[in-house]
Amino acid sequence: MAMQQGDWTTDMAIRAAWMSFVGGATQGEIATRLGISNAKVHRLIAHAQRTGLVRFQIAGRPSDCLEIEAALITEWGLSSCLIAPDIGAGGDLSEDSDIRAIAALAGPHLANLVSNSGISQLGVGMGRTLKATVEQMPRVQRPDLRIVSISGSLTRKLSANPFDVVQQLAERTGGEGFYLPVPYLAESAAERDMFLGQRSVQALLERARASDLFVIGIGSVEDDSHLIRRDLISRDEQRDLIASGAVCDLMGRFIGRDGMLVGAKLGEKAVGLPFEAVRGSRVVALSGGLGKLEATRAALRAGLITDLIVDESLGRALVSAKGKQQARSA
Repeated sequence: MAMQQGDWTTDMAIRAAWMSFVGGATQGEIATRLGISNAKVHRLIAHAQRTGLVRFQIAGRPSDCLEIEAALITEWGLSSCLIAPDIGAGGDLSEDSDIRAIAALAGPHLANLVSNSGISQLGVGMGRTLKATVEQMPRVQRPDLRIVSISGSLTRKLSANPFDVVQQLAERTGGEGFYLPVPYLAESAAERDMFLGQRSVQALLERARASDLFVIGIGSVEDDSHLIRRDLISRDEQRDLIASGAVCDLMGRFIGRDGMLVGAKLGEKAVGLPFEAVRGSRVVALSGGLGKLEATRAALRAGLITDLIVDESLGRALVSAKGKQQARSA
C-alpha cells in the first residue's frame, strides 16, 4: 500500500527526531543519512515538536520553587505541592504561559499517579488547566483503570463540554471512561432534582464517590473564567455570584474568600458530587495564573485539597498574601 504524504511526513519526522534527540546527530548528519536537505530536516524536527511527537521533561525545579512548595505545604497542611517555574519569555507572563508550565509539570506527575496499581478509579473534574495537563500526559498502560466524571459533562445546551477530560484520559491510559450525561449546572433547582432522580445518574455518582483519587481544577467567577467562556452561566447569574461574595467555582459549587459556600441561587443548580463526598480523600487540584489568586486561596480554605499544583507567580502570590495578612494582624 502506498504511503500517503501525511504518513510519510510523520514517519520521517519521527525518524529525524530519534536521530537528533536520542542519537545526538546534527542536522547535517541527518540530512546526509536520509538523503534530504538540511532545511527539510529542520522542518521535520519542528513538525515532530509541534505535533507532540517529541516531549521534553526537565529534571528538577529551581530552588525558589522548592521554597514556595515547602511554605505552602506547611501553611495549608498539604500532602504535596508542585510549583511550575515561570516560562514567560519577552515579558509574556500570561495565563496561557502559566497553564503551559503547569501542564508540562503536572502531565508526567499525573501519569505517575495513575501508574500506581493501587489507583483503580480516578474521579476527575474539568477545566482549561486540567485539559492542558492531560494533553501533556505521557501514555500509560492501565486498561483496568476507570475514569469517572465527578460533575456534569455537558453544557446547558446539552452539548459536550470541551474542558471535560474523561475521553482524553481514557485514550492516554487505555482505561474505561464514564461520563456524567447531565449539564454541569442545571437551569433550575427543579431541573437539578430531575437529573439527580434518574437511576443512571445516581449510579454514576455513587461510582464517582468511590474513586481512589480525585483530580480537579479551580475556577474563578470572573469574565475570563471557564463558566463565562463556555456560556455555562448567564451574566445575570455571574452578577448574583459576585454580589453573594463568591470568588471560586470548586466542583460546581461556589465559595467565598472564607472557603464557605455562598448563598447565590446558582449554588442550588449544581449536578455532581458535593464537597463532603470527597472530603478525606486524596484531592489533587490544579490552578494557573494570578487571576486565580482569590479562587485558589478560597479553595484551600475549604479544606478539601490535599495536593496542589500551581505556577510560580501564583505560588509566590499565595505565600505573599499570607505574609501580608500576618503583618496586618500583628
